[in-house]
Amino acid sequence: MIDRYFEDYVPGVTYDCGSVEVTDAEILDFARRYDPQDFHVDAAAAADGPFGGLIASGWHTASLMMRLYAEHYLSAASSLGSPGVDELRWPRPVRPGAVLRLRATVTEARRSRTKPDRGVVRTRVEFVDGGDDVVFSASVLNLIRVRPAGPGRAPAG
Repeated sequence: MIDRYFEDYVPGVTYDCGSVEVTDAEILDFARRYDPQDFHVDAAAAADGPFGGLIASGWHTASLMMRLYAEHYLSAASSLGSPGVDELRWPRPVRPGAVLRLRATVTEARRSRTKPDRGVVRTRVEFVDGGDDVVFSASVLNLIRVRPAGPGRAPAG
């Protein structure tokens, strides 16, 4: 991961944030612990359920997104946390064996008026499956530190 600061998050730019395969074992483990609905934890019951088979919990999908987002989009040098997520959606079920690719598009970047050392970045994240269908989307807000002043750099602010 490269160091990325507020100035590097340019509206309109899309980042490829890697991919992950969703396995049966992970679906079952996550769901047994956090979302024990039959279509997440019982393959036989799921076959007769509303999705016609086992699917991942939406919260599992969100967790997988966060892992890739933290590893490939946020920077440890500048990430100051998040005040929230808007428009969280799961438009299609995620099935065992799916390979999901995360793309993150900067939709807004504005400098803080009250805290000149940071800005707010809004990012549209989408997980897409092998057919390029969106299976997860959200609008994520992050507080991002501006690039620090250093030799040959103008001070932040």
